[in-house]
Amino acid sequence: MTSVRKIKLKLPAPKPRNPLVAAALQRKAGSHRKSRAATRRADKRTIDKQLRED
Repeated sequence: MTSVRKIKLKLPAPKPRNPLVAAALQRKAGSHRKSRAATRRADKRTIDKQLRED
């Protein structure tokens, strides 16, 4: 009888996918606009300015 050794093949773990890529692909190419956080911040500032003026 001959014994057969089983060799375990070790594959490298797949890299995790970047969740931002899908969102970036949906955006129109060349569109440069402020992020939602930036626009929200700007809106807050304008409201605060208006309240201080009154």
